[in-house]
Amino acid sequence: MIDFEAARIKMVEHQIRTTDVTSHSVLRAFFSVAREAFVPEKAKPLAYLDADIELSPGRYLMEASPLAKLLQAAEITKDDRVLEIGTGSGYVAALLSRLAGSVTALESDPALAELAAGNLKSLDCQNVDVVTGELTKGHAPNAPYDLIFVNGAVEEVPSALLDQLTEGGRLVAVVGYGNAAQAKILLKEHGAISESSRFNLSVKPLPGFGKIREFVF
Repeated sequence: MIDFEAARIKMVEHQIRTTDVTSHSVLRAFFSVAREAFVPEKAKPLAYLDADIELSPGRYLMEASPLAKLLQAAEITKDDRVLEIGTGSGYVAALLSRLAGSVTALESDPALAELAAGNLKSLDCQNVDVVTGELTKGHAPNAPYDLIFVNGAVEEVPSALLDQLTEGGRLVAVVGYGNAAQAKILLKEHGAISESSRFNLSVKPLPGFGKIREFVF
């Protein structure tokens, strides 16, 4: 039988700490959330490997190390109202629930949304609201948000998401695909958006965020 608690400690110590993640709140969140509860039954033995885990066709649970780096870059506080784009099985929402004041977890796949809601309820994540809808449109009813966290790589960030940031709010996303992709923070100040690149990061793409191709005559 796998000792998941021991595996979780090893994940934090050997996969996360070794990639310059030093935030105590982020480390505590990873220690406290049972990753194995958010993966398919057949994948539970793989829950703490340093790899992405497929949840459904085209959807993945992000590897712990890049996820931790993104959460640290987000500088989340208990005052933050957060929108997570693409909650999948709810693992990232569970981590965010330990870091933020409230979390809206948006999922486009009704089956995944139902799974996430059940998983989060079982871990008593009372400050998370799971909602369904098109990921590129965000969730306007709960806006504005202090932080929007995009759970996967995108080709571009839709303006609809940026419109849902509060003044001083920020959006964290990996923009681009493969090894050239960059973790970026988009900050809303005085109604305008500024963008800063933090580090290169390769993560699985989040479907539906490709650029609209223009015809060239």
